[in-house]
Amino acid sequence: MLKANVISDRLKKARALNHEDDPLAIIPEPDLDKLAASGAASVDLRLGTWFVTLRHSRIPLLDVADPKTVATHESRLTHTHYVRFGSKFILHPQSFLLGSTLEWIRLPRKLGAYVVGKSSWGRRGLIIATAVGVHPGFAGCLTLELR
Repeated sequence: MLKANVISDRLKKARALNHEDDPLAIIPEPDLDKLAASGAASVDLRLGTWFVTLRHSRIPLLDVADPKTVATHESRLTHTHYVRFGSKFILHPQSFLLGSTLEWIRLPRKLGAYVVGKSSWGRRGLIIATAVGVHPGFAGCLTLELR
C-alpha cells in the first residue's frame, strides 16, 4: 500500500551499511538482495492492524497549547480500533484516521528515507499524509494519516 522510497543504489549501500552496531532493519524482513537485483527503487510497506479515529465531540474547544487539556480530553476525542488480518475497515468519505505500518523499521544513522502513497490509491481518492521524511536513526512503525 505504501512505498518507502530509497534509490536503488541506496538499497545496495544500505546492505553495506548493515554493520552490527548500526543496521538497517525492516521487520518482517523483505528480501533486500532480491529488491536490489530487480532494480527496485523502493520497499513496499503494508498497513498494520491498529487504527485511531476521531470521535464526534461535545467539547467546545481544544487548547492544543495546554498539555493538560489535551491529555484530559484525549480519550474523549479518539477511539482505537483493532482490525484482524483479512477483516475490513471502512474509511468513509470526509473521514480521517491514523494508522501505522505493519513493518517496524530502523534506519542506520547514515541513511534516511521518505514515504509516499501509491498513486493507484491516490487515483481512487485515498490521501495518505505523513511526515514524509524519515530521519536517519529512526526506529519504529510509521504513523500514517489517511483521508
